[in-house]
Amino acid sequence: MASVIQGSSLGPASFIVTAADLLPLQPGNVIKFADDTYLVIPAANTDSCLNELKHIQRWALTNNLKLKRSKSQEIIFKARTACDKSIQLPAILPDIK
Repeated sequence: MASVIQGSSLGPASFIVTAADLLPLQPGNVIKFADDTYLVIPAANTDSCLNELKHIQRWALTNNLKLKRSKSQEIIFKARTACDKSIQLPAILPDIK
């Protein structure tokens, strides 16, 4: 039912073609992919995180793909001397209709 066939030799190449139109909303944010998707948000853009995740979710629906929330992770990198300010992502993204 999905547009990218899992386990085939065409799967990664098909995903790259499908993901060519997946671009970040906020300048400075980066979306990288090979056969997975990575959203990289610098500290200056932390307020854009939820909007970027919703954008990826809408893109996935448009392209007949599923966003596997169970396989999604948040990793925060910070310098040891940086102030200890951390944001919390919502446990569940609101469903997009």
